[in-house]
Amino acid sequence: MVQHLFPEVTLLITHYNRSRSLQRLLKTFADQGFVFGGIVVSDDGSKPEHLEYIKNLKTNFEFDLITTPVNKGLGNNINKGQDAVKTPLTLYVQEDFEPKPAFAEHFKDALTFFKEDPTWDIARFYAYFSYPYKKPYKNGFSEMLFKSSIFYGNHLKFYVYSDHPHLRRSNFLEKFGRYPEGIKGDRTEFLMAASFIKHKGRGLFYDNFNDLFYQKNSSDEPSTMNRADWRESKNPVALTARYFYLRFKLLRWTYEVLYKK
Repeated sequence: MVQHLFPEVTLLITHYNRSRSLQRLLKTFADQGFVFGGIVVSDDGSKPEHLEYIKNLKTNFEFDLITTPVNKGLGNNINKGQDAVKTPLTLYVQEDFEPKPAFAEHFKDALTFFKEDPTWDIARFYAYFSYPYKKPYKNGFSEMLFKSSIFYGNHLKFYVYSDHPHLRRSNFLEKFGRYPEGIKGDRTEFLMAASFIKHKGRGLFYDNFNDLFYQKNSSDEPSTMNRADWRESKNPVALTARYFYLRFKLLRWTYEVLYKK
């Protein structure tokens, strides 16, 4: 089996009550020949049975387990996990993802870009939707361009940063600040994205964003993130409400990012 050696990279995995998903993720990386400089599993106060299962995984996989006695939310979970990283680069992946065979090649591309240009802060490998404003870069990657004007009306422009799988420099928290703690995950993600924009972060986005990772939510370990039904509905009333909601969100986020201290 071909090995992909990444001694300068730590795989950081955040986990909460999905120990079988974590096992699948670790096994897939191992089966594909990935060897990292370190693996950190940051657990957010999972149930005892899941923690016991994770500890048993150490029989087959080598990783550092960082725990907390109670659930403290996404921000705390990423912060304490990142604090444990000792390599200059971090590959961040939540436990319900799984790399596809094509990932290794394009991960190597991203590492090359980071070595060639120290101003890159993040390279994103997965998304639900394409980033709306981009400039082609190399090897299937584009640079994300944040457009501050409200005339660039796609609210997804604020997600230059996202919690989906990405490569970043391990001094990320020093440059952009620590993740806010004690609030909902969506808000945590947005506030980090806002900080990324305010501090003029630079990021790459893989254009064929469905080609590198699966997101797997099995029936026995479903997603722990829930969204309001009306935001997903195709009902005309819901679509109208969503349109005005997104216009409001665009104005509110523009104020928060550009003008709020």
